[in-house]
Formats: sequence, C-alpha cells, structure tokens
Amino acid sequence: MRILLHDLKNWASQPPFFRCPVALLAWAALQGAPLWAQMAPDEAPLVLSSSPSLGDTIDPASRKALPTFVYGQRLFGHPDRETVLEGNAMLRRGDMVIKADRLEYDQPSDRAKASGQVRINRAGNVYEGPLLELKLDAFEGFFNQPRYYFLKNDANGEADRVDFIDEQKSVIHNASLTSCRRLPGPSWMPDWILRAATIHLDNEQDVGTAEGAVLSFKGLPLLPIPYLSFPLSDKRKSGVMPPTLGLDNVNGAMLAVPYYWNIAPNLDATFTPTLMSKRGVNLGSEFRYLEPDYAGQLRLDLMPRDQLRDGNRWGLSYGHQTSVKNNSLANLVADGGMAFNLNLNRVSDDNYWRDFAGTSMSLTQRLLSNDASLSWNKGDFSNSVRMVKWQTLQDLTAPITPPYDRLPQLATRYARTNVNGFDYSVEADYTRFQADSALTLQPNAQRTFSLLQISRPWLGAAGFITPKLQLHTANYLFDTPLSNAATSASNVVPTFSLDSGLVFERDTSYFGTNFRQTLEPRAFYVNTPYRNQSLLPNYDSALKDFNFATIYTENAFVGNDRISDSNLLTLGVATRLLNPHSGAEAARFGVAQRLRFKDQNVTLLPTDTPVVDRLSDVLLGASVNWDPKWSFDSTVQFNPKTEQSTLATLGARYSPGNYRVVTGTYRYQRDVSEQIDLGWQWPVNDLWGDRGQNLGPGRGQGEGRWYSVGRLNYSLDERKLVNAVLGFEYDAGCWLGRAVLEKLQTSTSTASQRISFQLEFVGFARLGVGANPLTTLKDNIPSYQYLREQKSAPSRFSNYE
Repeated sequence: MRILLHDLKNWASQPPFFRCPVALLAWAALQGAPLWAQMAPDEAPLVLSSSPSLGDTIDPASRKALPTFVYGQRLFGHPDRETVLEGNAMLRRGDMVIKADRLEYDQPSDRAKASGQVRINRAGNVYEGPLLELKLDAFEGFFNQPRYYFLKNDANGEADRVDFIDEQKSVIHNASLTSCRRLPGPSWMPDWILRAATIHLDNEQDVGTAEGAVLSFKGLPLLPIPYLSFPLSDKRKSGVMPPTLGLDNVNGAMLAVPYYWNIAPNLDATFTPTLMSKRGVNLGSEFRYLEPDYAGQLRLDLMPRDQLRDGNRWGLSYGHQTSVKNNSLANLVADGGMAFNLNLNRVSDDNYWRDFAGTSMSLTQRLLSNDASLSWNKGDFSNSVRMVKWQTLQDLTAPITPPYDRLPQLATRYARTNVNGFDYSVEADYTRFQADSALTLQPNAQRTFSLLQISRPWLGAAGFITPKLQLHTANYLFDTPLSNAATSASNVVPTFSLDSGLVFERDTSYFGTNFRQTLEPRAFYVNTPYRNQSLLPNYDSALKDFNFATIYTENAFVGNDRISDSNLLTLGVATRLLNPHSGAEAARFGVAQRLRFKDQNVTLLPTDTPVVDRLSDVLLGASVNWDPKWSFDSTVQFNPKTEQSTLATLGARYSPGNYRVVTGTYRYQRDVSEQIDLGWQWPVNDLWGDRGQNLGPGRGQGEGRWYSVGRLNYSLDERKLVNAVLGFEYDAGCWLGRAVLEKLQTSTSTASQRISFQLEFVGFARLGVGANPLTTLKDNIPSYQYLREQKSAPSRFSNYE
C-alpha cells in the first residue's frame, strides 16, 4: 500500500502520540512502503464525507483496508518483515487496540505477539493477561491466563486460556463469568458466579454455551449444569429457559420448564409444560409472527386430565391483524388499503376463568369474544364486514345474560366535509342477531339501520356554533313473532341539535407562576320527538355513562335499538390554565348540567321508569398537573335534589423520580360500591435518608437497595380486601431479588392466592419460584418501572480507548 500525501495529512491530524516520528516510521514499516513513496504529485486531493453518527460496527471488507497505527518507546525491525515495539507499546487498527510491554508484529503472516502487561480492546470487549498471539485480520490466536470484560451483557471473568477462532467466535477454558463489578484486592468474590470447564462464545449469534458448569450464589452452589446456553445480549435465542417453581392454593406445587424456539427474526414459539401437584400436567404453547403487512399471536393451553374437575381442560387465544395497501385486489376495491382483524377466545368449560386465573387476561373473563372483521375505504366511503360470536361462562351464583352474536354485520358510511360549508354523512348497517333462545327473552332477528346527518359548523377563534339534523331509521324482521304477534317492526326518529361555545383568554398569575387562562362556556340543545319503542327488542343498546364526553351528545343510549326522546339544554363551563410558552395544560376545571323541558319516556326496558327530573345531576370535574411530580384528576356526579353525590372518582399520582411512584384512587357509586385503590413502587432506603438517585445497570455489589411494590384494592362497603399484590425487590447491582404475593378474587366467596420468588442474575438468567413476578408487577402496578430496563444496546464508544 502506498503512503500518499493525504495519508500524511491524516497522520498529522492524529493525537500527539500518533504524530511522533517513531510512530510514522513504524506505520510505514507495517504498510511495507518506503517513507519517500508518499510523494505523488498527480494524486487527487482527499475528499471527506460527512456522517451523522459514528459507525458502531465495521464490515469485514472495510476492516482489511484500514491503516494500522503503532506507538512505542523503542522501535526496531526490518521493513516488509517484522516490527518490534518495546515500552508502552500500542497497536491500533479500526475498533481494536492492543497494549503491552513488548509487541512484535510479523507482516507476512499478519501475526502479532504481545507480552508483559497485555490488554486488548476490541469493539468494547476487553482482555487482559501476560501473553497474546493473534492474527489481526482473521482475529485468530490465543490469550493465556486472561481476565475479560464483555460489553453487551456487562459481564466479566477469568480463565486459563482463550482461543480466538475468528472475529466472532472464541473458546474459553476453565472459565468463570459474572456481571458483578470487579473490586480491587485478591480476596474479592462476586455475589454470583458461573464456573465452567469450557465456555463457547458466538458474538454473531449473541449466544454463549457452557459445559461442565456450576452456578453459585453467595458462595453456595445452586445448580450443577452439564450444559447451558445463555444470551450475550438481549437478542433472542433458542433453548431451555430456567425452570420456574410455584405454589398456590388452587394448583398446589408447580414446576414449569419453558423452551423457547427462535424460528426466525420474525417468528418464535414458546412451549411450557407445567406440572401441578393437585391437578396434573398443563401443556402451554405460544406462537408469534410478524410481517410487514400482518402479525399475530396464538396461545394454546391443554391439560389432558385435570384432577380438579376430572376432565380435559383447554384454552385458546388467537389474535391476527392484517393491513394490505399495495395489492391488486386491495387497490381494486379500496384506495386507502384494507384491514383484516381476527380475535378468537375459546375455553373448554364454564369454570376455566376461575381455575386458570394466572393465564392470559382474555381467557380469565366470563364473556369471551370471537370477532372477525374486514374493513376498507374507497374515496369518501368506508365499509366493513364483521362477525362476532360470544362464549359466555356461566356461574350459578351470578348468572349472565349472554349478548347476541352478530352473524354477520355489514356496515358502510359515506361522509363529506366542508361542502359549501356543510358537513354531511350517511351510515347504513345490516346485522343478523342470533342467540340461544333458551337463554334470552327476545327472538333472533335481522335489523337494518341507517343514520343521515347534515350540519353547518361556523368556527372561529372566539367560539363556534353548529346546528345539526339527524334522521334515524331502523327496520326489524323477527324469526318468531313478538308478544303483539308482529314479525316485523320499524322505527323512524328525527333529531335536531345546536351546539355552541365561546372561548375567552387572559394572561394571569397564580402562586408566582404565569399562565394563560381560558374561560369556555358551552350550550348544547337537542330536540328529539317521542317514538314508542317499548315493543322493540334491545339487541345492542345500553345507557351511556354520565360524564363530560357524553353529556354533550344527542342520544342517552349507545347502540341503535333505542333513540331517546329529548327536549333539553345542556349548559357547562370550563376553564384551563395553560403554559403561555408551550401551551401545556397545568389545570382544568369544569361543570355541566342538563335542563330538561319535558319527560324522557323512552327507556331501555319497558319496566324502567321514565326520566322526569327537570334538572339532571351536576357534573363536576377537575384535573391538575401543576408540578411534573404531582397530578390530580377527579369527577363527581352530584344530585342537587338529595344533596348527595351519586358517583365520584378521585385520583392522585406522585412521582418525584425514577422508581418512585405512588397512585391512589377513590371510587364511589351510591348503593353499589365504594372502593379505594392504592399502588406504589418506592425505595425503602428512602426511609432512612439513603436516596440513591443514580440507579442503573453496572452498580457494584454491596450497594443493595430495597424497593417496596404493591397494589391494594379495598372495598369499604364490604370491609374486605378484594385484590392485592404485595412485594419487595432488592437491587444488588449485579443481581436482583423479587418476592410477590398475589390475591385475586374469583367470586363473592372464593379467591386464588399465590406467592412467587425470582432471582435475576443481571446479564445472564432468571431463576424463579411461582408465576413471573415481573409480569404480575407490570400488569397491576400503574407506572411500574423495571429496574434493569435497557433502552438500547451499548455502543463500543462507551468503552473506547
């Protein structure tokens, strides 16, 4: 390789120790070119290219073309043959640096030999020891008596010898491995350590395997392991996962041994056979796939003979989502693409939700939906085809009326906005409602529904006004006659509404902080004439919740079987405090109430009482985020006639930093329930002043920190704890410990209880007893943070020399 003029310019821009004459001569010798060969007057000037970030990896083709830099106090050798450096010797090429007392480099064989205090850093992985022999390009050689550090999993250890097979693979003999930070002193012993006769490392697959291994914790051997596979990063890998032991009052003692199969980067599967002392063997499996246009997840649990119920038990959960945009069929029927969604949930029997409380959340409910839908857009049209079938898990002590299946539901909508100032839309829906006639009081039927809307909004910075006309039509065809002998029915209901509001703003100051305050009064009038709907069946309608999202709507019901008659005016006002620079909302307060000018005679059921109150309950709401640490949210429904609250929800959240959060919620519904919900994650060490703000991976052992985690749901009217999760976490830097106790109410008189433990050896593996505590904490504790959540893979520049 010629040493060109721009090479000398590059050399001149290097740090001082690269610019010494010795380094230049050594570099020239390594390149096999005489120093005077750099003079090339016809050489084109160097052109630099910009890069937004430093390259974390170097491809093999570029690596061979990279220059080699050397430094030493003494230099001797022969050009084109060997170069010897002594005294603080250093060799640098690309992402590799070799330091030693003595460094020999043989150019024909590309072999370097380092002795003395040898240290090699390659892409952040560090080896130290007395003797190294290595082919630089092939990265093939050996290292005697090394101590090593691996960047990706923050682990270290020592061995008798390391054999470098190539740039990605190596074999470590009589090796140890731990993620506990090494402390000075010969008597240092890590909290946990893996010792093995042989460890094979594959950095390309990010997988390590150990043979003849023993895992020790606090000096006590935990597991003798003839063969073990472990990850070198958070990259997925196939293999047997650590076993899990469990204990609860329903299953008894449990042993689960999961096997993870990394089929492809976008495909994987997990098989989890679980032995339960009180019930038998449960065979669990999960399959996931991900493609650019579709994704899905399948979960199947099978217990061939459950001793608890003396029968075969199974549960199936499958979700699939498809989005097609560039397809000839999709382009023919839709210009906005097509979407297909499938959600299947089935179980073997009515008691499944109670007996398998620790499985998928979708299978521990009593109403299991099986839903398939296809939707597409074409211009101003949006269309969908849907089929819904329910599985209802009955309980003799608390029976449920099953919802109607929709086999099928066809819907289309045409909408235009700002057509000469007008917005209009037309919706049409055909649904076939079907259910078991022995469990319902209404006949199966076909329903055709349509909704026509036209509005003329006037919008401005100071407010808005929007008059709207609606026309609802519904036609029914029944499989069996109604009580009045009718086999068909129809309903036509018009609606007029007028929505209006104003927005006032002013600059103000509260408690020394500047705000922009708004005052937003709003008036909403709706008039819908009465149409007798008492003889019509109800397939999908229900009373709307009374809140700020529904109080300004035309219909008191959701669904299409009931259209409330209304002649009412809703008045409300809201005020907001905004940051004048960012627009962030610091506080919001609101109040609203309905004034009814005549009775509402349309009810959900014929036996229900019409609404005759001229004044509705008063709705009060407040939300405060004054300080980033604090947030408050509350909604109160107040009855002015009884001067009592009907519904109330009060919530607060305090989070002054990472791993510190407390949430509390009070929920009240008169004559129904009154509950308090409290959740938290907090360092117990704070109680004695050890705040330890800088937590994270890599902390050394001996700096342990306790965390209390939990969530309690307490019923004030029943005076009992409904659901509870209580636990502790211990962070020792290189290992984590967790203990979690969970109570889940499964009926008015029964509850399942389980306890789980977990030891996590950071960067290596997790050993557990019971269900996965991390899953329990994530699912139950609001804003829970995992103590070792790594956002991105570490860069080699974080350990650059």
